[in-house]
Amino acid sequence: MLGIGTAAPPHSITRAQSVDAARAICAEDDGHAGLLAGLYRQSGVETRRVVFQQDEFRRIVYGEGDYDTPFVSKGIGDRGPSTAERMERFEAEALPLAAESSGMALERSGVDPKSITHLVTVSCTGLAAPGVDLGLMKQLGLSTDVERTHVGFMGCHGSLNGLRVARGLISAEPDAHVLLCSVELCSLHLAYGWDPKRMVGNALFADGSAAVVLGPPRGAAGVPTERDVWRLAGNGARLFPDSEEAMSWFVRDHGFEMVLSPRVPGLIQRHVGPWLEAWLGRRGLAVADVASWAVHPGGPRVLGCVQETLGLGPDAVSVSRSILASHGNMSSATVLFILDELIRRDAPRPCVALGFGPGLAAEGALFV
Repeated sequence: MLGIGTAAPPHSITRAQSVDAARAICAEDDGHAGLLAGLYRQSGVETRRVVFQQDEFRRIVYGEGDYDTPFVSKGIGDRGPSTAERMERFEAEALPLAAESSGMALERSGVDPKSITHLVTVSCTGLAAPGVDLGLMKQLGLSTDVERTHVGFMGCHGSLNGLRVARGLISAEPDAHVLLCSVELCSLHLAYGWDPKRMVGNALFADGSAAVVLGPPRGAAGVPTERDVWRLAGNGARLFPDSEEAMSWFVRDHGFEMVLSPRVPGLIQRHVGPWLEAWLGRRGLAVADVASWAVHPGGPRVLGCVQETLGLGPDAVSVSRSILASHGNMSSATVLFILDELIRRDAPRPCVALGFGPGLAAEGALFV
């Protein structure tokens, strides 16, 4: 990994503002309002970034001003904007964020944009063609010969899928330089109305983009050398048995619907340890040999279960908790935010990145 870049929308909202938003679009009585306050306290999210402008947010939540937006709730029974309206907003907002994170990754890597041979885009919160990939080619000045791959609708572990794709491309073409970009606008899919199965997703998710440049180190001035870079040494995946109903993500008339079952932490606790021991064992490693962890923060309970079942110390997932607290769960982009912070801290290696998505499935990446 030659360079990582991250980007988030300019408007940040606090936990208290998130609770106000949930009450405005979800609560149907005072009881619901009280439950939401408790749920958001337990989410582990203190602030998050959203694509809604400040004036628009105040109109949605507090009814202030005359900002014209389809995201204002029309009262009990309203399910919010149509999927078409949400996708129109994705088309307007996704590319600027993706270009910001990708431009930063390219600058940090020292790789000329014209030298990028492959572009891998990742998103589970928006669909458009032509879309972010072609927009990045034009805005960043990539070659018109760049080979494009899109990893879509894989959920929170999507960037780990994307890293696996990048590793395969570089294995086939050792001189390749791959730009991987994830952009997720989860706030566009907020659930409206009272549906307890979807309130957890509302409490966790946020917006952001992250990108990484991968390829052979060049050793030029200011460019990472072989000794400095984190090398992606392996990828793994596991579909947990009898878990199909635990996490789902479907396209419906009023946005994409995320359902998280209370079974998710227990399934992770039961299955992630044996899988990791087997996967790492094939590479001559044990869980105890892993020096740092980039665990996707699906929520505080997920992080707690991973920590407990793997016997990790209290600091092992501290960066994951910190990113969750300061940015929320940005779906697939989140693990790249965590890796960026670990690299900034010069975290020891080997490092294992973990993510979980619909299936219930786990994805892993090993860095040395």
